[in-house]
Amino acid sequence: MEYYGTLGPSCQDSKLLSALFREGMTGVRLNLSHMGLEGCAEWLEHLRQAAREITIQPQLLIDLQGPELRIGALDMPVMLQEGESLLLGEGGVPVPELLSHALIPGSELLLDDGIIRLRTVCCTGNTITCTVLRGGVLRSRKSIAVPGMQLHPPTLTSSDYQNLKLAKQCGVTGVMLPFVRGPEDLCTLRQALQAVGAPEIQVFAKLENRAGLARLSELLPYADQIVIARGDLGNDMPLWELPAAQKEAAVACRKENKSFMVVTQLLHSMHHAAVPTRAEVLDIFNAVLDGASSLMLTGETAVGQYPVEAMRYLVQTAEQALVYLEREKGEKA
Repeated sequence: MEYYGTLGPSCQDSKLLSALFREGMTGVRLNLSHMGLEGCAEWLEHLRQAAREITIQPQLLIDLQGPELRIGALDMPVMLQEGESLLLGEGGVPVPELLSHALIPGSELLLDDGIIRLRTVCCTGNTITCTVLRGGVLRSRKSIAVPGMQLHPPTLTSSDYQNLKLAKQCGVTGVMLPFVRGPEDLCTLRQALQAVGAPEIQVFAKLENRAGLARLSELLPYADQIVIARGDLGNDMPLWELPAAQKEAAVACRKENKSFMVVTQLLHSMHHAAVPTRAEVLDIFNAVLDGASSLMLTGETAVGQYPVEAMRYLVQTAEQALVYLEREKGEKA
């Protein structure tokens, strides 16, 4: 079983990373939607220092921007109140230009993993006027989802290609591609890795919408691992449908003996609490029973107040699930 944490301000120094490794963390993720590999040199050096101290060789995953839609850079966070108007695009909050050509009045947008909800009122040129249906604090580079609408941004951005050029020399062992829509996306990534002399780097296909979920059987031969990424996947369907989607994806992976990861909000309450909820530890336990070969924490380690405690609960809960599975297997033998 692999246990990943996400690098961020809460765990960037070597002392904290060493503590995470001691708790059982086996690898780390760098989210490159917010920065490039060039800007992570100090974090990567701290990671190498911690790994040398613990005498391990951790996995290093980079999470590309890929065909994911995100808010652009903001001068400062924006507080959005229910009922107020918000401009996106030209003259307002920066967003990808393709949105202004795709949205129609009545289209809904979910920002920051669904925390903020907007409804499109009108589109004029490259400006989108929206009404805030569910408010919150909007920060730079947060995700955008348009439920039910299939948009077609390119598989890899220019910054993705630049990061892939540096991946091998930085010790990257795996690349996570967001919003995989079909095997074509994975082939594009593999070709890019081949072109930079890094064909050995593994490909992790993130399931983040219905389109990818519907073509899961086609993705399996082209991915080294499937990632059930419940944040954006939960934006593309009613949340009560998400558990079945996760279960069905797990069944499909097990059937073909394909490794899969479960990620997003495994211990979400531990951003601000030293102890998780009972529901969260049950979620982790059940993910292992369903056959997950790896689990990942995101904000819990990147920006949470209790990164080491979160890793401890993740690892200890999953290890108990593995013990349970062995016991069940022995009783059936």
